[in-house]
Amino acid sequence: MNPRVRFAPSPTGPLHIGGVRTALYNYLFAKKNNGTLLLRIEDTDQTRFVPGAEEYIVEAFKWLGIEFDEGVGIGGEYGPYKQSERKAMYKPYAEQLVNDGWAYYAFDTPEALDAKRKEAEANKKTFQYDATTRMDMVNSLTLPADEVTRRLESGEPYVVRFKYPANLDIHVFDLVRGEVVINSNLLDDKVLYKSDGMPTYHLANIVDDHTMKITHVIRGEEWLPSAPLHVMLYKAFGWEAPQFAHLPLLLKPDGNGKLSKRDGDRLGFPVFPLQWHDPKSGETSSGYRESGYLPEAVINMLALLGWNPGNDQEMMSMDELIQYFSIDKISKAGAKFSLDKAKWFNHEYIQLKSADDMYPYFEKILKEKGIECNKNYVNSVYELIKDRLNFIGDFWEQANYFFVAPTEYDPQALKKRWKEGTGDKLRVIDSMLQEFKPYDKEKAHDAVMKYIQDNELNMGQVLNSLRIAIVGTARGPELFTMINVIGVEEVHKRVERAIATVEA
Repeated sequence: MNPRVRFAPSPTGPLHIGGVRTALYNYLFAKKNNGTLLLRIEDTDQTRFVPGAEEYIVEAFKWLGIEFDEGVGIGGEYGPYKQSERKAMYKPYAEQLVNDGWAYYAFDTPEALDAKRKEAEANKKTFQYDATTRMDMVNSLTLPADEVTRRLESGEPYVVRFKYPANLDIHVFDLVRGEVVINSNLLDDKVLYKSDGMPTYHLANIVDDHTMKITHVIRGEEWLPSAPLHVMLYKAFGWEAPQFAHLPLLLKPDGNGKLSKRDGDRLGFPVFPLQWHDPKSGETSSGYRESGYLPEAVINMLALLGWNPGNDQEMMSMDELIQYFSIDKISKAGAKFSLDKAKWFNHEYIQLKSADDMYPYFEKILKEKGIECNKNYVNSVYELIKDRLNFIGDFWEQANYFFVAPTEYDPQALKKRWKEGTGDKLRVIDSMLQEFKPYDKEKAHDAVMKYIQDNELNMGQVLNSLRIAIVGTARGPELFTMINVIGVEEVHKRVERAIATVEA
């Protein structure tokens, strides 16, 4: 059977880039091995459901170019793919576990459990509902059978808890970490099902993975503590367990702890693929898309946070990532997020893009500024300034003077470059430029340089003053190429305005 993998987020808020990386690794694994990737929404905890989160998840993957073969919004023969729509199917599985002796009904009230916790704290211990305490609690292991039946039939609230065998070494083989062994005495009897009809994550997850024929579970390291329970649940049902691979954490830039939204807010980088508007708090969080990242750059950057292709190649297309990907090259250690590296990837991908590819981004920026412009002109500007772009939004900062003539001039640049008589010199150069119609960059350059040399002028002072007149400050691409794009007629207007403004 070809591999079947899934990404199963909960719609409790925006998708963290750690989750994006998990989905990406599942995608690469599926594509590499001619497998199937499905999207399942795990919304069993309705108290944490956030409106718009599911739509956000779908839109994020669409932007990133991660395509699912089955699942929410796509369909498939193993649906429905939303757990809340599968609610009716989980109860029989919970009852099967009870009937087979792998689980039990527990009727302990929240107040009783809280009292047990406080009692343990008073003795400087931690209460855990497990093999050593379960026989002191109110459950189907300690109550007479007819009393259990009475409570169930009367509608008394209950939960179904998993019953670990005492003192059992549970072996979990992980494709990233090797064999992990934990003794059952260290584990609490997790709740699997509640009398309100909703399963907990653990039961729903296992039932769904089995019924959807998932062969490999590739998920974050935070789920490793749950793996012994999941392995035992497969054993309890008599099902073959999938292979597990637990991915390393994405760490803060300093490596001290898991990367969080607060780190992004504090250090000025996004931790979500798209901008998120929290419907509860009204807070807005930045996203990679809105921050000016290309999706290809985000994919490439995330792929290398915890995985290495085994060579020195850093820039890889999706096809190349698929070609090189293998689980055995995933690191066990956490991967530190680097804003500088993310910026570097984005810069490199912008350089690779053609002007036609980038034009829709820049057209949107210009329209927001109220500027309608010829596509060929915009493309010419991009070719001149693209090596200065780290983010899409840098376009306006780096190229605004190509579209709007300056009305103010950098005081520091003027103080350094604009000396007495500069205006006269610029008028001479301007008249020389007007003679080249059509404009010839090489001839214009040679003529201006000859004028400067013949008159023993300060080259830096004169050329930078001309640049200030055109741009508003002493920056920009090669001067005579820039003049070629802007046009000598527009340069004439800008020179006259600069002289009138500065020498007024």
